[in-house]
Amino acid sequence: MGPARVVYHVGHRNVTDIMRTLTPQQALLLSVAAALTTIGMKTGAWWLTGSVGYLSDALESLVNLAGASFALLMVSFARAPADPGHPYGHGKAEYFSAAFEGVMIFIAALAILFVAGERLLHPQPLGELGIGTALSVGASLVNFVVARILFQVGRANRSLALEADARHLMTDVWTTAGVVVGVALASASGLGWLDPIIAAAVALNILREGWGLMQRSVDGLMDRALAAEEIERIEAVLASFTARGCHFANLKTRVAGAMHFAHVDIRLPGDWSVARAHALADEVERAVEAQAGARLTTHVEPAE
Repeated sequence: MGPARVVYHVGHRNVTDIMRTLTPQQALLLSVAAALTTIGMKTGAWWLTGSVGYLSDALESLVNLAGASFALLMVSFARAPADPGHPYGHGKAEYFSAAFEGVMIFIAALAILFVAGERLLHPQPLGELGIGTALSVGASLVNFVVARILFQVGRANRSLALEADARHLMTDVWTTAGVVVGVALASASGLGWLDPIIAAAVALNILREGWGLMQRSVDGLMDRALAAEEIERIEAVLASFTARGCHFANLKTRVAGAMHFAHVDIRLPGDWSVARAHALADEVERAVEAQAGARLTTHVEPAE
């Protein structure tokens, strides 16, 4: 029994390690593949049942495909090395991905509302739900697994594009759950109008998610400061140097996609040599990058 448990834990750890070592591009390729798969499954569910709720679910998968494809393009561009024209890198490209996905979500929601309104005015009976529902649930499971992977890789690489794609997929999971329940209720009760009503509710939920993504993308383009806990980590690193005769002031931070930047004034005794001050500044910058994950620039001033 003992060896079997050891093998299980090693295997589980290896799977987790593999997920964490995926590059953002590899994770997004997985998302593109999942979107293609779920489009086929959900379109089949709509074709078999004739449910406008299932149609709305299939349309959202088209948005997933467009969002994942554009995110893959932007993430690849964002990780290109700095050049003379972009000395701070291309990290903000990820915000365009989030904004694009938000726009696509709005378009899909409007299309769903149009179809739902037409079906509410001209009701149609639902078809066979068994296989169609099974296809829809299977597609939802695919999205759930891929969303968990995107969350892990996105957090490990501080990628807004991956986290946005993951959140959108999780919204898709809950959307599918609502559609399945709604279609089942409509079929069981004979109240056909429940199907387009639930499709409209799905559209409103999609609009909310799209609005949130667009807000985050605009927020990022406005050079938002780092989160409070990240600033605290930087301050802790700086505090570790104060025993060496220096003090720090005017700490400023900003986020540019996966890259985090900070600037601080170092106040040193006026009788220090330029070489000694420069050496300490370099050491502080390296420590902040290694321990807090931010690229620090410093400005040396005499304490007096």
